Amino acid sequence: MDTPLFQVQSPYDLPKLKLLPLREQPAYRVAQNADACNLAELLAAIVGGQNQIEIAEDLLKRFGGLRGLYQAHVAEIGSVKGIGQQTAVRLKAALALSKKLNQDSQEHPHIHSPADAAALVQYEMSLLEQEYLKVLLLDTRNRLIEIVELYHGSLNMTQVRVGEVFKPAVQRMAHGIILAHNHPSGDPSPSPDDIALTRAIVQAGKLMDIELLDHLIIGRTSIGYVSLKERGLGFS
Repeated sequence: MDTPLFQVQSPYDLPKLKLLPLREQPAYRVAQNADACNLAELLAAIVGGQNQIEIAEDLLKRFGGLRGLYQAHVAEIGSVKGIGQQTAVRLKAALALSKKLNQDSQEHPHIHSPADAAALVQYEMSLLEQEYLKVLLLDTRNRLIEIVELYHGSLNMTQVRVGEVFKPAVQRMAHGIILAHNHPSGDPSPSPDDIALTRAIVQAGKLMDIELLDHLIIGRTSIGYVSLKERGLGFS
């Protein structure tokens, strides 16, 4: 049987990108209005190449969505067929940039309420798979000086050392502090240990003349956070 000089490729064999008119291709749509694009389109525009749509869809499926992709290591992302190390690094960089957009654009934002403080840490901390404890250092006008990570891992609040909590505040001459820690389970309900730690920090702060203004517990983004100060837990 003679071999044909050419083969007609079935549309089902073509990359999805080839089947789309220019105006519906990810790069074009991102250039026109990135906010109107879905996750697969945004990822495809970063990935690039002929199979960008299939790869983007595979990433979302494999990692269970954007949260899983954010939490994945570069090596895990790079092992996906069609990605590679360089593209994996670009994806991680893009996700990190999106996180920074959730931070206040001012260099030293004022904290007027628990919501103001939560806005600075909630997006990032709601994505973490381990428990983290951070302290927000504030000046005399309740402006943010710095956010310092104190502990992370298998965190037991009863093992948190009060001196370690106040150490960065003393070093930066902070007037007040706000504690923030996340519950990886997603439920921000305070535990008895959380309340006991808050009470101990409040009492120590009175002796050191550094006020604990609040203690926030961060849950999943859809659930939100709990302010122990608003609930009167550990501050009475």
